[in-house]
Amino acid sequence: MTDVPTNELRSSPSMLGLFSRAGLAMVPGASRLPFVAGGHREIPQLTLALNDVRVERDRLAAYDRVCGFSLGDTLPATYPHMLAFPLHLALMTDGQFPFGAIGLVHIANDITQHRPVQADETLSIRVWATQLEPHPRGRQFTIRTSVSAGGELAWEAASTNLKRGGGGSRHDDGVGRPTVPDVDVGELPATATWKLPGDLGRRYGSVSGDLNPIHVHPLSARLFGFPTAIAHGMWTKARCLAALAPRLPDAFTVQVAFKKPILLPATVEFCERGQGTVDFGVRDARKGTPHLAGRMTAV
Repeated sequence: MTDVPTNELRSSPSMLGLFSRAGLAMVPGASRLPFVAGGHREIPQLTLALNDVRVERDRLAAYDRVCGFSLGDTLPATYPHMLAFPLHLALMTDGQFPFGAIGLVHIANDITQHRPVQADETLSIRVWATQLEPHPRGRQFTIRTSVSAGGELAWEAASTNLKRGGGGSRHDDGVGRPTVPDVDVGELPATATWKLPGDLGRRYGSVSGDLNPIHVHPLSARLFGFPTAIAHGMWTKARCLAALAPRLPDAFTVQVAFKKPILLPATVEFCERGQGTVDFGVRDARKGTPHLAGRMTAV
């Protein structure tokens, strides 16, 4: 982690308030207000920290159900991302951030679980972002997250987001950027078929707090160019890890690239191959369109 100013939060930010601020950034001219994102050119050098985080068992059980995990006392590897997401959104709605959070595209995500995290542990979360880098479709940046328990780093992740259109300063050192797995989803054997309901985005959003309008309703999704609501990328990753759960080691890295969005409702195939290193993916059951490409590696 770079040596940058740290803002220690007393409690997890309100998701309703954060999405309200995110929506305000879409109002023409609002970025000129000092507390609204969009008025700066660079990612702020800022770390957000939240200590003494405890897992709510009811929420964990609801998350397990919507993502397909078995109920247990160990956190699914994607669950800390959900705990950290309010900090992600707080960072992206900070008045120093160069653009609004709504409309960003989550294109890749890496998670490294150094050891299993127990549901009764007290956690400390740190979140910060790398600088802008060029991307063929615009500019990208990566939000880094670390989760510690008992003074020990237990979990870390990198989430890369795309701001479509325009150009930016070139910071192409690759620091903190996820490694996109070179996986051909079309070549992997299918092992399961999943039927995804039209309300999946609302169901996952009610548990995760990620109520981005592209996920929760067809009408709001159309405002952003989608014909209907789309599934959350992190739900798709979580569902894949739930399918792989019996084979996951205690320590592993799982890298995914989010391909074409899943338009809800949908029927998709889960496909996978390998043992110690497992390549996996999700594709449209009828057309074969790839939605997610991933790789799990023991560490």
